Amino acid sequence: MWGGAFILVLALAVALAESVAPAERKCQLSGLWRNDQDSLMEISVLRDNGDFQGQYLTRVTLSGGCAQISPLRGAQQQLGEEGWPTFAFTVRWDKFSNASTAFVGQCFVDAGGKETLSTMWLLREAVGSLEEDWKATRVGRNVFTRKRTTKGKILPNLSPRCEAVSSPAP
Repeated sequence: MWGGAFILVLALAVALAESVAPAERKCQLSGLWRNDQDSLMEISVLRDNGDFQGQYLTRVTLSGGCAQISPLRGAQQQLGEEGWPTFAFTVRWDKFSNASTAFVGQCFVDAGGKETLSTMWLLREAVGSLEEDWKATRVGRNVFTRKRTTKGKILPNLSPRCEAVSSPAP
């Protein structure tokens, strides 16, 4: 009896997973995303040619100071049939740090419709000499998931209030 119930539950789970049509499983980069470090990224403009721009609010800083919203710009490959684009973008941390970060990644949608951005990044921090160049680049990985919100720009409302912040010394 339990074997029949298990098979019925399994059949229902498969049917539910297949009910999300491939066309509905296309990933759209525009919107608000949160990563595994609790940083927020808002992609507000996505052009027909794949170029996009937005804002990034990190929760992790090199200096330990107050993070501010930073601009991001990037591009995605045109959507294929599966609708899971690869993309790249840069973030310029010029308001509170003398560093830049380049991200590359791909957007995925699971059978339940959950969108995920899997990324790798390189962060370049300014150093004072060529001899210090060896320690200027860091590499890492972040996974972003979509944060459901109302329409409109969100990050300015979520940014912390910062007093005048000076750039950290290299």
